[in-house]
Amino acid sequence: MITPSVQDAPASTASPAASSFAMPQSFAPPPPSGAYQAPIRHMLFGSLRAVQSTIRVLHKRGYAEPNDWSQPMSTGRPNEVMAILTKRVKVNS
Repeated sequence: MITPSVQDAPASTASPAASSFAMPQSFAPPPPSGAYQAPIRHMLFGSLRAVQSTIRVLHKRGYAEPNDWSQPMSTGRPNEVMAILTKRVKVNS
């Protein structure tokens, strides 16, 4: 699911390059030592079939559940959609 960085602000996918991606506080620097969970954002761009196929492949490999991805959204380019996944991964410092 996509959550706009500004509360109650509409999400726009018209031009991803022109979008302002505010860094959420969850991207704060890691603690001084030890392992921690850090968020990472994956973005897929391509035809609807290619994006859906990639999501299925990542699911089969055990990386992410299909329902964890956003719904495919048009990028404004012909035959192109994007889907986003935000996931927490273990990081050793």
